[in-house]
Amino acid sequence: MIKYDVVALGELLIDFTENGISGQGNPFYEANPGGAPCNVLAMLNKAGRKTAFIGKVGQDIFGSRLKAVLDEVGINTSNLVMDESTRTTLAFVETLPGGDRDFSFYRNPGADMMLKEEELQEDILRNTEIFHFGTLSMTHEGVRKATKKAVSLAKESGALISFDPNLRPPLWASLEDAKEQAAYGFSQCHILKISDNEIRWFTGEEDFDSGIRKLRESYHIPLILLSMGRDGSRAYYQDLRVEAAPFLQDGTIETTGAGDTFGACCLHHVLKYGLDHLDHEKLSEMLTFANAAASIITTRKGALRVMPNVAEVEAFIAGTSK
Repeated sequence: MIKYDVVALGELLIDFTENGISGQGNPFYEANPGGAPCNVLAMLNKAGRKTAFIGKVGQDIFGSRLKAVLDEVGINTSNLVMDESTRTTLAFVETLPGGDRDFSFYRNPGADMMLKEEELQEDILRNTEIFHFGTLSMTHEGVRKATKKAVSLAKESGALISFDPNLRPPLWASLEDAKEQAAYGFSQCHILKISDNEIRWFTGEEDFDSGIRKLRESYHIPLILLSMGRDGSRAYYQDLRVEAAPFLQDGTIETTGAGDTFGACCLHHVLKYGLDHLDHEKLSEMLTFANAAASIITTRKGALRVMPNVAEVEAFIAGTSK
């Protein structure tokens, strides 16, 4: 039986990202493979980790291309279901001044929403060190049941649970529903990756430390990783609060996949050191490496196919510290 380092479940889609203007003044869009869970797995593969993805795409042009890309980057696709009746989800991504993004989703329905409990391959979930998921696989009842069953199976088998809320308001019937499902994720995870806007949204606290304190009091999450964009990142572990500065670059073109890259690098270090024996030095190493990798990905279009490898990240860190 194959043993995986990380198995992820969730959305796999096409991100249409702006890539220039035509002679008539119309925007060009490039069809980049995307979806947060597979971005995470792609970075982990570049770090030498064994990964598998659980999800659903359409039996269409985009679904076939997405499967080919996952196979190309080394992510196991034996539990990637091809749906003959529902099309692959599409997202159009607009980069706003300052680097933030706006999303328009074509997902009513999209194939990723249609994953069913009975389509899960239980042997994959029972043979992984870490199981990773987000809230986009909990926006609708059927895939929500599949996600929760997957969490249960992985947890029963001793896996660590990793969760990233990855809030996308347009995909929810209401933000109250989104909060309810995020709360489920918080209640199940050992490792939480959360962004600055998400911690404010969920806790109502403007101060990050206060927001994290609220989460820890309610959910007792062993390791919380806070990404703060241009302000760097923090790790909260036991009585430690470790902060690392960002690597800002003039060549940044978009932030798609940066948070996923950051989160993946943190999981890589959890696999390296274990969750029970982290200290200030190891957490600082984790955040510095993750910030650097995320910075590199902001200089590239898309994310899934262009993740940096470990040597590239280490060389980047060495080059900026001279």
